[in-house]
Amino acid sequence: MNSHRRLCLVLGDQLSFDLASLQGLNKANDTVLLVEVMEEASHVPHHPQKIALIFSAMRHFAEALRQRGISVEYVALDDPQNSGSVPRELQRWQSIIQPDEIHLTECGDWRLEQSIRDCDLAIQWHSDSRFLCTREEFSGWANGKKQLRMEFFYREMRRKGGLLLNGDGSPVGGAWNFDAENRKALPKGVRPPSPARFAPDAITQDVLKLVAKHFSNHYGTLDTFDYPVTHADAQTLWDYFLDWGLAAFGDYQDAMASDEPFLFHARISAALNIGLLDLRQLCSDVESAYWSGSVALNAAEGFIRQLIGWREYVRGVYWLKMPDYANGNVFGNTRSLPEFYWTGETQMNCMRQAIGQSLEHAYAHHIQRLMVTGNFALLAGIAPTQICEWYLAIYMDAFDWVELPNTLGMVMHADGGYLGSKPYCASGQYIKRMSNYCGGCSYKVSESTTDNACPFNSLYWHFVMRHSDRLRGNHRMGMIYKNLDRMTEAKQEALWQRGQSLLAKLDDGGSF
Repeated sequence: MNSHRRLCLVLGDQLSFDLASLQGLNKANDTVLLVEVMEEASHVPHHPQKIALIFSAMRHFAEALRQRGISVEYVALDDPQNSGSVPRELQRWQSIIQPDEIHLTECGDWRLEQSIRDCDLAIQWHSDSRFLCTREEFSGWANGKKQLRMEFFYREMRRKGGLLLNGDGSPVGGAWNFDAENRKALPKGVRPPSPARFAPDAITQDVLKLVAKHFSNHYGTLDTFDYPVTHADAQTLWDYFLDWGLAAFGDYQDAMASDEPFLFHARISAALNIGLLDLRQLCSDVESAYWSGSVALNAAEGFIRQLIGWREYVRGVYWLKMPDYANGNVFGNTRSLPEFYWTGETQMNCMRQAIGQSLEHAYAHHIQRLMVTGNFALLAGIAPTQICEWYLAIYMDAFDWVELPNTLGMVMHADGGYLGSKPYCASGQYIKRMSNYCGGCSYKVSESTTDNACPFNSLYWHFVMRHSDRLRGNHRMGMIYKNLDRMTEAKQEALWQRGQSLLAKLDDGGSF
């Protein structure tokens, strides 16, 4: 009998039966190891719901593996033998089991992967086949390009996946991208579906108690946790979106509304990122919904673009450019993140809504992140490392490979335009156009320089003015600078002074 033994470490964001390192397991000899460790749960102050999601999903996955006859070693957070870090646990179990081979799929975090590679064990590494594009393929695509563009990469991924293509390989509908049709505000009277909710089972309830005990000092509530933690429940969440959300997603994916945290969004990014859903199946389901006539092309294309365009693109940039990428700060920002990002206590209704729901649900959709909390951080000159830490901590779906490029590159433009061609900056007028937030705000979005003017308005022009040397030559910013140049000197001075006073207030630890 073959006594060759494997030890396979599965991380908390790798909970897929199709994981590359789990293929070819010998049930008689091989062992799968899962570990809950304090280092990963606390290297930033992760939202308690995020920790609960991952720990509960890990425990359910371990049970599912055991039901398949696979030997599993599971180390709970409060196990007295727990050494507290992934590399130390791997070393400890290598010593206990003494396997012939250790297998591991690539991590989603450069810091963690580096610490494992440095732990002096012979590890067989596997490419993460849950993604369409390998690290090596992306590096090959990017080679020789001074500036990358997601749009061209996305077309490659469409072709590779064979998605929404005509027989001759051209895009269905005559265009690759229908983003211009994805920008409608939510009309009055249009109600989104009630969100699908999943009651915590006994395993999850145990985890919630554990997290409450150990992470009570982290920002965010545990009380509203209702997220799927198994493959079956994640599939139910996805099916619900296909039935009730996808058809309107295309039109309203950029919309925002007071006290409506979810609208027509799928809320599957966390489940997908930890392995409870399969990327290729999601794309196939969306494409099928289009071919069957149940959803419009702008909805299907828009959703698939998020999955195989943007998501794969930022992962590629991350692994191509780390670790230096994390230090990008092209604007030289040094301002500290305001305290209200952690509390939601601000008079700006848009910020209160976006931050408040983030604390309550560990969730905000992409426009709330990019054009509200992110836009403010960009305009206010917040240090990129601080806002990156906030996004990584506060959102359930945030893992370093996806959070860092999105925040540092897309939100903060701190990489100098490598990932995106222009800063995503906007005044309060954008928020007014895409939401009903301004109607319930203490500030007036119609004003720019008075004491009760929307802070976004003067901060926007202050940002444009103070970075004129760098941004004036950007062809996508040309119209903005033409508008600035048309203003009288008095108007420009009033905007500058209002911006200066707001930034001084932030520096003094004040709120808006």
